[in-house]
Amino acid sequence: MTELHDLTALEQGALVRSGETSAVELTDHYLARIERAGREHGDFVAGAFAFLDPDLARARAREVAAVGPVGDGASPLAGTPTAIKDLNLTAGVPTAFGSPVFADHVPEVSDAVTLAMEAAGLVSLGKTSTPEFGSPCYTEPEGRPPAVTPWDTTRMAGGSSGGAAAAVAAGLVPAAQGSDGGGSIRIPASCCGLVGLKPTRGRISGFPMYGDPIGLATSGSIARSVGDAAALLDVLAGRRASDPYWAPEPSGTFLEATRRGPGRLRIARFVQPVIADVDVSAESRQAYEEASQLLAGLGHIIEDVPVPLPAEAVTTFETCWSVLTALSVTPLPPEKRDLLRPLTRWLGERGEAVTGPEFGLAIGRLREYAAGALIRLAPYDVVLTPTLATPPLPVGAIRNDADPAADFEAQKRFTPWTSAWNVTGMPAISLPLHWTAEGLPVGVMLAARPAEEELLLSLAAQVEAASPWRDRHPPIW
Repeated sequence: MTELHDLTALEQGALVRSGETSAVELTDHYLARIERAGREHGDFVAGAFAFLDPDLARARAREVAAVGPVGDGASPLAGTPTAIKDLNLTAGVPTAFGSPVFADHVPEVSDAVTLAMEAAGLVSLGKTSTPEFGSPCYTEPEGRPPAVTPWDTTRMAGGSSGGAAAAVAAGLVPAAQGSDGGGSIRIPASCCGLVGLKPTRGRISGFPMYGDPIGLATSGSIARSVGDAAALLDVLAGRRASDPYWAPEPSGTFLEATRRGPGRLRIARFVQPVIADVDVSAESRQAYEEASQLLAGLGHIIEDVPVPLPAEAVTTFETCWSVLTALSVTPLPPEKRDLLRPLTRWLGERGEAVTGPEFGLAIGRLREYAAGALIRLAPYDVVLTPTLATPPLPVGAIRNDADPAADFEAQKRFTPWTSAWNVTGMPAISLPLHWTAEGLPVGVMLAARPAEEELLLSLAAQVEAASPWRDRHPPIW
């Protein structure tokens, strides 16, 4: 028998609009699921959520139910539960940024992402787990259980939006927001068998922090269906007057884009890793080849292309990434720095060693590399690559506190494609199109020209219709 959590977020929202259920009933349903999962799989829930507040969630649900979806422009997700990543400021709610350094931090303001979800009538159940400052591609925060994939709880959920992906994949929330500076939405989406959408640079406001002068990071959607991911992007998207850059307005809603065909597209593809010299697993190659065949069968033109970014872009990206970490580390007093993970300290110290002119030159070079890649890919509508070099790895397989440099290199080998589209600012989506014989999910990644999320979502919806994954549920469900 179909239960509420078996439905997509859009289907649940439709039940709210029809009066067949309410925000209160949905919130109670998911809180009960989380409580039951906590009894049966306690470490899984603790690894997915950094903070839960059932009383606050129920109070918020009552507020939403009292107002109800308002007007024709109301979000189709109004009344549905969600959760907010522990990196996002949420007024009055503990927000630790995945670090013991901020264990007692309670923000006085909310950021644009939190405000947008609240304005749309979504009900947050709490905060999803993230690694320290969202830096690693795995979610193993200090002093807490790791976020693991519900397909095999000995394996990682990915990072840095690992808690959000674990919660959505296990049906503990219908959809969730994540953030992505080098693959942090798409990596956990692949590990957890989900849709993970990183939008165009500037599509979603970074208000009020604006802490990324390079433009690598953005928020985005983690969901079980392309439609849910698109509807959540409709909620999150939009500019504020203070934004340093922004994407042009779409022609309609992103959800509408999933309901129209993409036409016949010219799709570039490459499987050669971008940021690391690594052997791509047979499973990742199989997923890539099967996706290519599927796209060709849908009438699209598939062409092999060389890697669009030069090898020297990797060193430049690492310089910028280290400085971004240093921006979080440098203001901390010595007693707080001692609480940081070895990887964070190592990256921060590496970034602090970069001079101002060196950083400025690195930003300029990274933009030159991005421009070259965009020019090379301009003749193509979409680019296809694997999402990850392997299926989800065992917990602890990458983390190396004794040798942070080795940890960082292992991250690159696991994720040798995702950060390319953060450098270019292109929208990219990971789709769960393959499972191994052991039942582990393997994603494939599609990217489009900047500001062309509508086309990307239209194609993703076409792919989902041709090779649906909705009826696949993990052992924890």
